[in-house]
Amino acid sequence: MKNPLIKRLPRELKSEAGKYAIIFIFMIIVIGFVSGFLVASGSLMKIYNESFEKYNIEDGNFELYAEADEPVIETIEKDGEIKLYNNFYIERETKEVDSTLRIYKNREEIDKICVHEGEMPASENEIAIDRMYAVNNSLSVGDTLTVGGKELKITALVALSDYSALYASPSDMMFDAIKFGVAIMTDEGFDSMGENSFHYNYSWKYNNPPADDIEAKKMSEDLLEVISENAIVTGYIPMYANQAIQFVGDDTGGDRIVFTTFLYIVVAILAFIMAITTNNTIAKEATVIGTLRASGYTRGELIRHYIAMPMLVVIVSALIGNIIGYTLFEGVAVNIYYTNYSIPVYVTTPSIDAFIKTTVVPVAIMLIINYAILAHKLRLSPLKFIRRDLKTKQRKKALKLNTKIGIMHRFRTRIILQNIPNYITIVIGIFLANIILVLGMGFPQLLDKNSQLISENIICKYQYILKAPVETENENAEKYCAGSLSTIEGRLKSESVTIYGLASDSRYIDVATENGVFISDAYSQKFRVSTGDTITLKEEYGTTEYNFRVEGIYDNPTSIAVYMDRDFFNETFDNEADYFNGYLTDEKLDDIDDMYVATIITEDDMNKMGRQLTHSMGAIFDMFYLFGLIMFMLIIYLLSKIVIEKNAQSISMTKILGYNNAEIGGLYVVSTSIVVVLSFLLTMPLVNVLMKYVCEVMFSEFSGWIAYDVPETVFVKVIASGIIAYAVIAFAQFHKLRKIPMDMALKNVE
Repeated sequence: MKNPLIKRLPRELKSEAGKYAIIFIFMIIVIGFVSGFLVASGSLMKIYNESFEKYNIEDGNFELYAEADEPVIETIEKDGEIKLYNNFYIERETKEVDSTLRIYKNREEIDKICVHEGEMPASENEIAIDRMYAVNNSLSVGDTLTVGGKELKITALVALSDYSALYASPSDMMFDAIKFGVAIMTDEGFDSMGENSFHYNYSWKYNNPPADDIEAKKMSEDLLEVISENAIVTGYIPMYANQAIQFVGDDTGGDRIVFTTFLYIVVAILAFIMAITTNNTIAKEATVIGTLRASGYTRGELIRHYIAMPMLVVIVSALIGNIIGYTLFEGVAVNIYYTNYSIPVYVTTPSIDAFIKTTVVPVAIMLIINYAILAHKLRLSPLKFIRRDLKTKQRKKALKLNTKIGIMHRFRTRIILQNIPNYITIVIGIFLANIILVLGMGFPQLLDKNSQLISENIICKYQYILKAPVETENENAEKYCAGSLSTIEGRLKSESVTIYGLASDSRYIDVATENGVFISDAYSQKFRVSTGDTITLKEEYGTTEYNFRVEGIYDNPTSIAVYMDRDFFNETFDNEADYFNGYLTDEKLDDIDDMYVATIITEDDMNKMGRQLTHSMGAIFDMFYLFGLIMFMLIIYLLSKIVIEKNAQSISMTKILGYNNAEIGGLYVVSTSIVVVLSFLLTMPLVNVLMKYVCEVMFSEFSGWIAYDVPETVFVKVIASGIIAYAVIAFAQFHKLRKIPMDMALKNVE
């Protein structure tokens, strides 16, 4: 016989239409958003993983001081058991946009190219540029771009397989797809650009590829020794350490973990809310449940009945969310990824993994949490339900409150104590919503603050690094030595450290020490080094190690750097006493030929991380803030609604006793308001501590350092926006409270 309880489901849906509609819409948005990103990231990972073989991506590359002759190449290939490929490049400034292009010849054997739009260059006045760089600088096929003073026609937008993330240097903290790009020219076009800023770069492929990164590390160290014995190495990076190649895979894999964790937390919160609302329904229908149990209905049948509607809502919302995820949100996710990465043409790959994570697991979470709470609630005897005695533990007497406290304050306190489970859920929900709100509002402020710190602590407007010592007639230019070493891998991965050798009376950096060093504040924070400690650094492209005693901390919170006296620098690295290879200056040096300049570091170069993150993730931060606000409003609305419904009979009785709606609102709405405001104030310090920890862990994975320093105004704005949002909800709940009739208390007299 058909179960007659099924007939109650439509009525339950109608009576709780508002609650289920809100949860339904919210679940669709969350699941759709996560599903879209999982599908996009899964498809992207497949494209990325297949590109290594499809485009014959290198196992590493190195740069030599001068072009290697054939005998040297043969020796390196034989002893290193590799195959070498010329991968020379030049760098030129662009006129129409403020950027630098790294130009290669067309590559048909190693690091092949994927054409997104147009055709590869056919003449020396044509150029193909990276697609992402082109989009970020509003460049299209057919446009003219002046590169190194030469007008070139853009014939194609491409993706270079060894530049899926546009890192100009392995030591960069973040890629820069706005002011740095890569490009391809014909052999004739490349040769016509001249030899200034020419880089003798070679890519290699192993004859017998390593099985994993551990073996790759050992093989690359052995290869570096071989190359160093036969040539002067000025740059060396194996594939496993090359962020330009590896970043996409690492970052996309991390995204999947973050999105799925976020989804499960949200679903768990919604499951608890649904379970609490169902508990409230059980309390209202206690006598009916008792009668049904006494009539022969089993506890399992009642559990299935009360769990049916929440499960129906989550199943339908999960299915619709997946459909939207594969259509609308996948396009959003792909657009975000293509704004950040320079990858081959996108092709959607259906994902069973995404379906399981966004449908099967959320349904399971909803089922387990609701079943556990319902089974616990319905284990009482039929007689207890008929008597409306639903407490498993009876309190002998109510908690005594001080009579000196005013009656209204005692009344509110009693309301809070009677609704502890609901209010605990509110506190947890506000805590999670605050994390999302602070992330959405605080992270852009953090990047802005970092840019401000860079501007405030910049050494000088121009840091020239030379290929060889060259004199200048500019008297304001100060000679210095520049070099780089690497930290020893341990708690953190090995990282490049800039070494400054400064004049003893330097007007740019005051670090008075003869045989010790100063380290930057960023170095001190990231590697937990203090004054008096000894640090060990090693050659980037060798095995020699150096020990330095830290004499002090230099106030530079944004760069990983070591400062020492120039004489000590030259003595340490076996240079001539008067050796230098750079200038610190606030004026551009026009009397030094470009062929002697290795690089020029400006404030703009140091700001690339903040610029890129703001450009690529600005929309995501806004989405986080909006989502956090919606999540907060949803949780507060549903739980404050439960508080009022649970106390409907008491509210009705207070109306009979002569209290007006404003006074009753002052009791029930204000009680929830107190909990909400206190939740904001009490959880915000914990959110700040958690965010600081998360940011430090996250930034430790990057080269360089960004100190966690979110302005207090961010927390004030988050609290203010939350309270304003709650004011809207409180008004709606006050309106609901007014609708409770006085006769409800009389109808339910026991």
